[in-house]
Amino acid sequence: MDKNPFEYAPAPESRALVSIKGQYGLFINGAWVEPKTKDKFSTINPANEEVLSKISQASDSDVDRAVKAARAAYLKTWSKMPGKERGKYLFRIARIMQERAREFAVLETLDNGKPIRESRDVDVPLAAAHFFYHAGWADKLDHAGLGINPKPHGVVGQIIPWNFPLLMLAWKIAPALATGNTVVLKPAETTSLTALLFAEVCQQAELPAGVVNIITGDGATGAALVNHPGIDKIAFTGSTEVGKLIARSIAISGKSATLELGGKAANIVFEDAPIDEAVEGIVNGIFFNQGHVCCAGSRLIVQENIYDDLLVKLKRRMSLIRVGDPLDKNTDLGAINSAAQLAKIKELSASGDTEGAFRWSPDCQLPSKGFWFAPTIFTGVTQSHRIAREEIFGPVLSVLTFRTPQEAIEKANNTPYGLSAGIWSEKGSRILWASKALKAGVIWANTFNKFDPASPFGGYKESGWGREGGRHGLAPYLKGAK
Repeated sequence: MDKNPFEYAPAPESRALVSIKGQYGLFINGAWVEPKTKDKFSTINPANEEVLSKISQASDSDVDRAVKAARAAYLKTWSKMPGKERGKYLFRIARIMQERAREFAVLETLDNGKPIRESRDVDVPLAAAHFFYHAGWADKLDHAGLGINPKPHGVVGQIIPWNFPLLMLAWKIAPALATGNTVVLKPAETTSLTALLFAEVCQQAELPAGVVNIITGDGATGAALVNHPGIDKIAFTGSTEVGKLIARSIAISGKSATLELGGKAANIVFEDAPIDEAVEGIVNGIFFNQGHVCCAGSRLIVQENIYDDLLVKLKRRMSLIRVGDPLDKNTDLGAINSAAQLAKIKELSASGDTEGAFRWSPDCQLPSKGFWFAPTIFTGVTQSHRIAREEIFGPVLSVLTFRTPQEAIEKANNTPYGLSAGIWSEKGSRILWASKALKAGVIWANTFNKFDPASPFGGYKESGWGREGGRHGLAPYLKGAK
């Protein structure tokens, strides 16, 4: 296979713009406070295992403080404020995020391990865009088709994952504030730093105290938030297993919930597809953000008569993926977020070997420190393989084949998940037919992993319920809205 004729000199982004404190408290009622127990845990750079800071472990009493602060802010200030005035705060937050975009991007890459190009060009701009978009809705809720004078729930408990820390924060907080709710948000244990920086943005924007509260901690903190009687609604993004636990725990509580959970998306390539474009979409679909994407196209389903040609081109394209320092602006594939996630990826990949699939990875030198996994594809995969059924949440692609369009749909739908799917074809009629037949909440045609604040995102079956983004994403934050 031809080697890349171009060599890329290192182009590291400077860390000088970011100031990371040695330790962080909790952000409650507009101020930084110490947790009651004084417990801290380390957050590290997954690319080199450097300890970045000490993060507070919020206790049940800390959660109670945050919820009470959010309730007071809701009753005294936020629920009484006209939508036009609420919108001004969201616009202000969005502008500050844009002004501090490089700071957010570098911090996200340091704490998460994703390439700086993705943090800089996707995560931060899209997070700001969500605040801009929802700011516009704040005084127009009567015209959203959600009923006359719709009312907010009150205090919303929000739990976000580690794969898109800042973006998931924006997906959660922006619609909650626009609709008149106040928030208690818990970021993921391994990626709290950009949420804590966002707390500074709230202060800079002079957001009324208690409207946004950010508490850090592990699963016990999240459970305390979910089960707190002062929470009116839960918004969760994360694994299907945890989502099921949340659903059970609030089943008789009367709390509303939106759950955006796991996925095992099919990326279907029909015989008439533009193969070169499809290869780019396949690579973006599974290797973007190291495959740490709930809607990743982790199952490639290819029509048999183009399989050989597509596989040759896919392997050649994968050989050009640059793996390494996430702060290098030339890097395509960064570090796995944690040792625990790397172990899961290795364990599921090993099952592919054991069950008879054929593993292939391009030659690439992985760094000696940190958590790394080479971009990988498995061929000879069947529907019964674990790698075709379970969410790996890493840069691992399973390749299956089909003969007829109907077979492709049957294979794509043969999963407990239903979050996303991709279709590659030059026939508009085939795209529309397949879109109608696929059981997935988000379907891309001749592209993959494209997001917009105005477009709703969410799934079916074990991928959760409810939508985020767009007019549909406002409804879960309003009582009685459909």
